[in-house]
Order: sequence, then structure tokens, then C-alpha cells
Amino acid sequence: MSGHGEPIPMTARKSGPLKGVAEVPGDKSISHRALILGAMAVGETRVTGLLEGQDVLDTAKAMRAFGAEVTQLAPGEWSVRGVGVGGFAEPAEVIDCGNSGTGVRLIMGCMATSPITATFTGDASLRKRPMGRVTDPLALFGARAYGRQGGRLPMTIVGAAEPVPVRYTVPMPSAQVKSAVLLAGLNAPGQTVVIEKEPTRDHSERMLRGFGAEITVEDTDEGRVITLTGQPELKPQTVAVPRDPSSAAFPVCAALIVEGSDIRVPGVSQNPTRNGLYTTLVEMGADIAFENPREEGGEPVADLRVRFSALKGIEVPEARAASMIDEYPILSVVAACAEGTTVMRGVKELRVKESDRIDAMARGLEACGVRVEEEEDVLIVHGMGPGGVPGGATAKTHIDHRIAMSFLVLGLAAQKPVSVDDGSPIATSFPVFEGLMAGLGAEIVRAGA
Repeated sequence: MSGHGEPIPMTARKSGPLKGVAEVPGDKSISHRALILGAMAVGETRVTGLLEGQDVLDTAKAMRAFGAEVTQLAPGEWSVRGVGVGGFAEPAEVIDCGNSGTGVRLIMGCMATSPITATFTGDASLRKRPMGRVTDPLALFGARAYGRQGGRLPMTIVGAAEPVPVRYTVPMPSAQVKSAVLLAGLNAPGQTVVIEKEPTRDHSERMLRGFGAEITVEDTDEGRVITLTGQPELKPQTVAVPRDPSSAAFPVCAALIVEGSDIRVPGVSQNPTRNGLYTTLVEMGADIAFENPREEGGEPVADLRVRFSALKGIEVPEARAASMIDEYPILSVVAACAEGTTVMRGVKELRVKESDRIDAMARGLEACGVRVEEEEDVLIVHGMGPGGVPGGATAKTHIDHRIAMSFLVLGLAAQKPVSVDDGSPIATSFPVFEGLMAGLGAEIVRAGA
């Protein structure tokens, strides 16, 4: 059962060619950060193209609880009147971050170096996820965390009254951990240094620089070294949020596996720390044209034209994992519809997402007649070629939006319908998914509809 309402069983059936324009929502990662940094700036930040999924709305509510004025002016257009670095008020209520690991970890970071206390919770899925990876480095600043066994929510963070700067090497590729430490470093004196051995999405670094923080990034022998000078006065900005490449992945991959499809997806972020899926798809033989490249809101974007393609299985480089970690579920669906075998290594981070995504995809694909092999850090999918997946099964989503959308995309190309036990989590990241896919010609229906 979802933390955002009753389960919504859904079914996708083999569809004719997908045609038209897919206007996907704003980028979720950038939407979270725009609200948070707007709340930490002095003055009014205006945000356009904000993703209005439940995850981001929960972050907006949290910023209000810490004292910022956060107002929706029109669909996708928001105003944030910030309280300045170190200006957060102590929230009167528990902060409920719903399903969002990004939201809760970044918010913990930005309050951990202020002398306030806040308690965080989330839905059943989020309460299972490990928070120690964030609270451990926050403790180095002087913050204290009290949570359930295994470092899980609900959890109370007591912010550091006299924070100290930190030098921290991130033990696993995680943009959330890196960003939490950088946000905490904003209210610490001196320089906070984060070292990541493998580069991860760099939206935080780009946006911090845009808001006026002094931040440098240097590639060295020990990894990527990010140095932030603390206690700046962040200046309010106008943030244009590009369209989310993780959301775009679903109509893009659907068009690649549904015969005769030809769609356009405008304005998609092409940030090099996020585009691993698109690089991989092209290597598999995908017909994707990247048109009208440009920059919006400090991020590179392009319009995509995507046509049905006869795809081949490949070995995905392990070094690419961090740039496509959220896209492996939908890639495994594409792999099932390709010729040959696709090997995905370095994917163990998927086991601590909203669900164990490796296990969820493996079990669902097997139920649909696809042969899968898995290890702790590896997922191997033996493709069945275009139209070759039998389907005819119901996949368990484990309250995970990406699992739900991935199997619904599979159903559009499988021989028999594919169902999911609960499509309600889709609203957390892609609230217009059903309408957008229907507009392209996809047959996705709710139970009883």
C-alpha cells in the first residue's frame, strides 16, 4: 500500500505506433534544489518549470516549515522568499518527506549546521531506506541524529550549535550524500571539502555557483575534489528548470520498443552527469536525434526525436552507473526487447533505492517470460527481440514509481498485457505520466476503468 493513498492497479496492452510530442515534466533533482537554495537565499527566488510531483511538493512544504515563504503563482511557476544561510526556524511539526530520498537527505543537510532540532519521517518505502550514509558525515559537523535501528526514519536531527568545516570522502557514488554535505557546509565557517571517487550528478555544484556560493571543482588523483567556502550570502535567482531526463526515459524507451513509433521530446536536460542512459541506448542502436542543443537555467538541453529501433544487447560500462542509476529499471525493459544479452555491472546502489530495484525488475521480468541473472552488483537480461516478450503477468512495484512505469512500458510491446499491483507511486515523480502516454497512443488503463 502506498504512503500516498490506496493502491491503484494498472495494466498496459500492446499498442500501435506511438506518435506525437511528449512534454515531460521539469527535472526532479533540480526542482528540489531550487526550492532548498531559494529558501537559503536572501530575497525572492522565482522558479519556472518546477516539477509538481508529490516528492517536490513535500520539499516545498518542508521549506515552509523552516520559515521560508513558498508560493505557487501558476502551474509550474513558484516564488520562494528565503531566510538566508543559517536563518532556518525550528519547525513546529514533524517533516514528512513522503517517498523522497533526495528530499529528506538534502533537507537534513541544509538544517544540520543550524542550532535547531527537526524530526523527519516518510512513507513505508522511505522508512526502510538507510540514512546513516548522510547522518555519518553530518555528525562530523557536530550534528546529532537519533533514529530507528539501522539508521532509519523516523529520525530526529539536532543541528550543530557551533559547526566546524569538514573534509569528507564519499564512500559510494551518491549525489544525495555529496549534496547533503555541501548544503551543511554552507553554514559552517571556513572551507568544506567533498571528495568523490566517481563523479555523480552535479546539479548542486552548478546551482550553488548560480546562487553566488564560492565553490570550486577539481579533478585530482584522489578523485573529484569539491571545495565550498562557508557562510556566504546566497543571492536569489530566477531558475528555469529543464525537463527531467529520468522522466523522459519512459516515453523515449517506449518509442524505441513499440514498432513504428516516432515521437519528439523537447527540452530534455543533457547534463553529462545524467545522460548515461541515452549514451547506452545509442550504443544499442537506438535511433535518437539530439536536436537544437542549447543551455537553459545553467543546464545543457536538447530536443529529442526518437524512432522505433532494432536494438542489440551490450555490456554497459560499470563507470557509467552513477550517470544513469535511476534508469536501470527502464533499461532492463529495453534490454528484454533487444536481440542478445545486456550486462549491467556496478548497480548495487539499486538495492537501496525506493525498493531493491534489481530484485523487483528481475522477478517481474521473469514473470513476463524473460530470462534474467542477478548478483549483488550485476543484472543480466537475455533479450527476446522486438515483440518477443510474452508478458501476461502482474509485477509487484514495492511502492516504487520507476518499477511501476517500467513494467507499464513493457506492456506496450509485450505479446500479452502487463499489469502492476500499484501505480499510485507514479505521482511522486511523474504525475502526468498516464495522460502523456495516452496522448502518444499508449493503452494504459487503471483497474476497473
